Formats: sequence, C-alpha cells, structure tokens
Amino acid sequence: MVRMLQFSKYFFMTMAAMFLAVPAFAQDTAATTGPNYGPLAVGIGMGIAAGLCGLGQGRATASAAEALARNPGARPGIQLFLFIGLAFIESLTLFTFALLFVRTAH
Repeated sequence: MVRMLQFSKYFFMTMAAMFLAVPAFAQDTAATTGPNYGPLAVGIGMGIAAGLCGLGQGRATASAAEALARNPGARPGIQLFLFIGLAFIESLTLFTFALLFVRTAH
C-alpha cells in the first residue's frame, strides 16, 4: 500500500510538471532576442563526450588486459567483447560529433 502511494505521488508530480512546462515551450522563436548558445553547448558536450569515452576506453582496455593476465586461454572471447565494447563506446562520441554538425547548421 505504501509503495503504491509513493508511486502515485511521483506519477502525479511528474504529470503536473509536464503540463505546467508546456506553455514555456510554446513561445515563438522570433520573440527571443538573446544570444545563441547552441553551438557553445554542443561544443562543451563534445568535449565531455570525448573525455568520458576516453576514460571508458581506458578502463575497458585495462580490464581486458587484467583478464588476459589472469586467464590467457580466454583470449578470443575477451578480445571479441573488448572490440564490441570499444565500438559502442566510440559510437557515443561519433553520435555527439554528428549532433555537432546538425545543431550548428541551424
């Protein structure tokens, strides 16, 4: 019973926030006269994505090297999953890079 009350409380709070935020996004874009921070935000996002992907790739490679040191017989399986993991990690940076071009074209 308590769990259902907590769920309903958070559900209704989320729904209220979504309904109250809609008029804020209904403004005309020509009415805004402030500076365009979009390219700056995408550039900062690219820096964060590249840095964190570098950290993730370093940790993945270190873990694979440690796993190979503990069990050299499992090399094919570890190597396969290492390459798949590195490809997924790198794809995050590439998606952010593509977003940079899409976002700055506007």
